[in-house]
Amino acid sequence: MTEQLLHHVEFGAGTPVLLLHGYTIDHRLLLPLEPVFAEREGWRRLYVDLPGSGRSPRLSGPVTAEAMGEAVLRFVDKVIGDEPFAVVGISYGGQLARHVVAERGAQILGTALLAPLVKPSSERVLPEREVLTRDEALLASLDPADREVFASIAVHQDESGWNAFRDHVLPGIRAHHREDAAALLKAYMLTETPEARFGTHTGPHLLVTGRQDHLVGWRDQWELLEHYPRMTYAAVDGAGHNVHLDRPAVVQGLVGDWLDTLAADASR
Repeated sequence: MTEQLLHHVEFGAGTPVLLLHGYTIDHRLLLPLEPVFAEREGWRRLYVDLPGSGRSPRLSGPVTAEAMGEAVLRFVDKVIGDEPFAVVGISYGGQLARHVVAERGAQILGTALLAPLVKPSSERVLPEREVLTRDEALLASLDPADREVFASIAVHQDESGWNAFRDHVLPGIRAHHREDAAALLKAYMLTETPEARFGTHTGPHLLVTGRQDHLVGWRDQWELLEHYPRMTYAAVDGAGHNVHLDRPAVVQGLVGDWLDTLAADASR
């Protein structure tokens, strides 16, 4: 039986950029980055739904970090092939992006990691939970289930925060496969840290964290810089785990600079 391709949404033409979302979400989480690409020519954007998320098929075997990574690599083989490409990964997708570097390092131009997962929950150094803005009337008006998940993640619990969450986070939460998500939670870390496999990668890399991210934090990610000699690191104030939704202008500026650096490298 022919394996079903992961669902993805594609825009533009040129150098491929693979965009990988986080746990229990789908590709719509990363669509707010589109304005960065729209200002630039030459990038083929591939927004992927990971297995069991969005409209993608479920894994046929055990649901583990390695199986998720292999599914992404099969997608790369079928859709990108041997072309050099860049990777954007947010949260859980940040771990998978690093796995792609470990497997296809010579083919990878660089990565942009947004609030990436780097350590299991028991080992993370996390800031205290903070809510920076809170609109009680708005929260009271929401469906209780939506309010619960929104309030558990968002640092800006106001109209703009809710609108971004409603459009880009909630659809994936509603669409993911619950049993697979529960299974992945038992084996969500790769058995070997990707950087232990490749040491260093010298392409342009970007790492953006939220200063108020209480889910994966911002301190543990600092250790990654040792493995990426050309990595820009930013801990953005006023942002939680969905850093690109909380501070869109800042994150879009950083991603745009990263893309411009990749393009400049390619033209040399």
